[in-house]
Amino acid sequence: MTQLIDRFGRRIRYLRISITDRCDLRCRYCMAEDMTFLPRAQILTLEEIYTLAEAFVALGVEKIRITGGEPLVRRGALELIEKIGRLPLKELVMTTNGMRLAASARQLAAVGVRRINISLDSLRPERFRHLTRVGDLSRVLTGIEAARQAGFSGIKLNTVVMRGSNHDEVVDLVRFAVDKGLDISFIEEMPLGVIDGHDRAAVFYSSDQVRADLMREFKLLPVVEHRRTGGPSRYFKVAGTESRVGFISPHSHNFCADCNRVRLTVEGRLLLCLGNEHSVDLKQVLRRYPGEGDRLKAAIMKAMEIKPERHYFELDEQPIVLRHMNVTGG
Repeated sequence: MTQLIDRFGRRIRYLRISITDRCDLRCRYCMAEDMTFLPRAQILTLEEIYTLAEAFVALGVEKIRITGGEPLVRRGALELIEKIGRLPLKELVMTTNGMRLAASARQLAAVGVRRINISLDSLRPERFRHLTRVGDLSRVLTGIEAARQAGFSGIKLNTVVMRGSNHDEVVDLVRFAVDKGLDISFIEEMPLGVIDGHDRAAVFYSSDQVRADLMREFKLLPVVEHRRTGGPSRYFKVAGTESRVGFISPHSHNFCADCNRVRLTVEGRLLLCLGNEHSVDLKQVLRRYPGEGDRLKAAIMKAMEIKPERHYFELDEQPIVLRHMNVTGG
């Protein structure tokens, strides 16, 4: 089988696909309050997304994550996910904000989604609404419970930690995860897109600080490497429980050395690195040469030549990556 291997010898097994840039939340660290979303003609059709997924699987990708924006706001999302779920993957997973999960959790599990990540930045309703601008915490909690009942093999909460906004909730969030039998990852905010009124350097709270806060309340046991899930989290098990705590640390503990993933934006750009603009326009290949699968695969393989070694995030400088996270794919 042809494999995707970059010039640093890293084999690409993991593809994250953004199926929409739209979202029903407006999280302060993710996007501006008054967002302009992409016009329909500029985004991939559902059929084009499937064609690309099929090509990547033929090239050795074993894991696909469906992301957005919020993937469940796109009409036809469940049908697309079901179709992708029939490909010979080791794992199909999804990231969601949980707002629409109560209505779709059981169907997602039925069509092959094995694990699901749910964003949860606060357990306090007023704070949650402030951070998301429009969010309803009760809907997300209902969605989490629906996911617990749906039969996924794994459910993980994702929390972006910000000093002065929610850093004082990390212990409560782990207690919640333990009580529900879930995993949780704490994420250092990534400087993607220019967002007015949000000083990323001022609100930075490192993974080491979060871990120190947690170790005053819990015993955290390192998880051996083979238990990792293929993403950038470093995991610890909460002693006496089945829950794991992960840390995604793009600033304090660079995770690029063993990067095994690329991202496909809803515009059809193949992003070779989250923190760089190195990319290839696969939509142009699809639309200029419809039905020419070998040409598409060749373009994907050639893209491996420009995958950078690592990102260079600087908190005290303006972002070098101007696309917001909802465009990148969460």
